[in-house]
Amino acid sequence: MGTIVIKKKNEAQLWVTSDDSGILMELSEHFCFYAEGYKFIPSYRNKLWNGKIYLYNRQTHTLPYGLIDETIQFCNDRGYDYQLTDTENRFSFDSDFVNSLSLCVNGKEISPRDYQLKAFEYATENQRAILLSPTGSGKSLIIYMLLRYFLSEELNKKAIVIVPTTSLVEQMYKDFDDYSTLDDEFNVEDEVHRIYSGKEKNFEQSIVITTWQSAIKLPLPWFEQFGCVIGDEAHTFKAKSLTTIMNRLSNAELRIGTTGTIDGGQVNELTLIGNFGPIHKVISTKELIDSNTLADLKIESLVIKYSDQERKEFGKKTYQEEITYIAEHEKRNNFISNLALDLKGNSLVIYNLVKKHGEPLFKRIRDKAKGRNVFFVSGNVDAEERERIRSITEKEKNAIIVASAGTFSTGINIRNLHNIIFASPTKSQIRVLQSIGRGLRKSDNGQGTVVYDIADDLSWKKRKNYTLNHAVERVKIYNKEKFNYSIHEVPL
Repeated sequence: MGTIVIKKKNEAQLWVTSDDSGILMELSEHFCFYAEGYKFIPSYRNKLWNGKIYLYNRQTHTLPYGLIDETIQFCNDRGYDYQLTDTENRFSFDSDFVNSLSLCVNGKEISPRDYQLKAFEYATENQRAILLSPTGSGKSLIIYMLLRYFLSEELNKKAIVIVPTTSLVEQMYKDFDDYSTLDDEFNVEDEVHRIYSGKEKNFEQSIVITTWQSAIKLPLPWFEQFGCVIGDEAHTFKAKSLTTIMNRLSNAELRIGTTGTIDGGQVNELTLIGNFGPIHKVISTKELIDSNTLADLKIESLVIKYSDQERKEFGKKTYQEEITYIAEHEKRNNFISNLALDLKGNSLVIYNLVKKHGEPLFKRIRDKAKGRNVFFVSGNVDAEERERIRSITEKEKNAIIVASAGTFSTGINIRNLHNIIFASPTKSQIRVLQSIGRGLRKSDNGQGTVVYDIADDLSWKKRKNYTLNHAVERVKIYNKEKFNYSIHEVPL
């Protein structure tokens, strides 16, 4: 029986070879999964593709480096001999280094929390990891400490931080500036460059923060300067373009992903692990709430009950037809507007459709607001303006933000956010948890966060509508996360 040879090709990929072609075919099938929704993809329907994604390339004998542990497990489970070469880690945990950083928040000196230090230790000891830690747990501080550590160890290579949105580029930059206020050895303007649409692609600084949309357009040689990559909101790195970027970063030894949620699905998970490394759970939202690190959370699931006549006449519609029907429903939008206006404190109303839902909701709320600040955010609002709105809201006591899910559900932190209204339905675990995370940072007055989850009952007899089923899926998420929730029926 042949031996499997596992050798580093570069920091992104392994060479996995054997003189037994049967073993390599078995390895290929082991790291092979059906693509999500493959049955609906034209190339599958036209019988040009079998619907499978193969993580092991039998032509080049390469496998994503992050799957090294899974490859060893594959060998052990089957009793195959293997040789492992050139895969030693270069970095190691240094508690003295962390203690030497002059960390601060809002001008006040701070010390990292125990779980943040443990996450830092795991990342440096293992060199590759996905740190699973919820919104509000201080992921950006962990990222900052890792970047400072890398730069202290590596003088000839730079570090790149990849985020999904321009808003997060600005927020991360601002966080780094805040953390380093008292540190004479690090100046954010001298050390950190930002790249997104319209920004200069060449830079002298040691760290660059960029959106993946900008990075994917850059030439292959540009990526060779980096010895460290950190992917914030790492759950998005299952996308082909992000995997392409990770493969281009062939010199990046330190490869860390951070995220609050991973949506499950084996192919997604293995793709993420391949890009970064093993998943390491740092802490849960429930633990952070229980320890008084995050605000108390209460979820009010409001099930809108349409009249018998309306439910009967609604009939059987496609998902898109149902979403449009709900988004344009006058009484429903009146209910959401009045709810936002009746709530005390700062409120975030999250919608999906800009023209059909977001803009009409914003106008309705603004026209009735009577002196309250009401802000509108969509993908058309530039990063600086979004950051300005976020900063203003943190100083407000009674503002309302009407924001698209695409701009404010992922990664954006708002201090002093007291209410969140899910105006549009979703069953995505990631989007639900990310959206909830917007309001979990502790408010100045200690007020907790209430999430108003709007569900729509348009069912009739045995027929259940799509968005009602989605609401059931969200309740399953609340149960899984051990959130405090209650369900109420609201006659429309």
